[in-house]
Amino acid sequence: MSSTRHAAAKPVRAREVLAFGVVGATAFLVHFAVVAATVPLGVAPLLANVLGFLAAFAVSFVGHGRWSFPAEGRPVAPALRRFAVVAVSGFVLNESAYAVLLHWTQLDYRVALVIVLCAVAGLTWLAGRYWAFAHR
Repeated sequence: MSSTRHAAAKPVRAREVLAFGVVGATAFLVHFAVVAATVPLGVAPLLANVLGFLAAFAVSFVGHGRWSFPAEGRPVAPALRRFAVVAVSGFVLNESAYAVLLHWTQLDYRVALVIVLCAVAGLTWLAGRYWAFAHR
């Protein structure tokens, strides 16, 4: 059995899911804080959102790489590249899905955001566990 198959067959642990949630919540708070701090200084909200995403990306990568999906001896560069693809894809998916829900449904914006964030978080967890931080 190859190492990729072995990693995919590894059982999900409650600690891993909890760690992912804590890291994700921390990244969310960092993202929000950057936006909330920079918009009043005159930074356009869309640019502030990008800055918040970049700060949250750093928190997410370090947190997930060391706590959610730890692996001793795993090379950092390939995981960073794969995680960047996951994070940017998640950011694009989040913005796109949110825009669609706001435009095409009667959902309250807060409900739409929770739906999108939860859906993207689930996809990010799967992509992080089985691809970005997988042993290769």
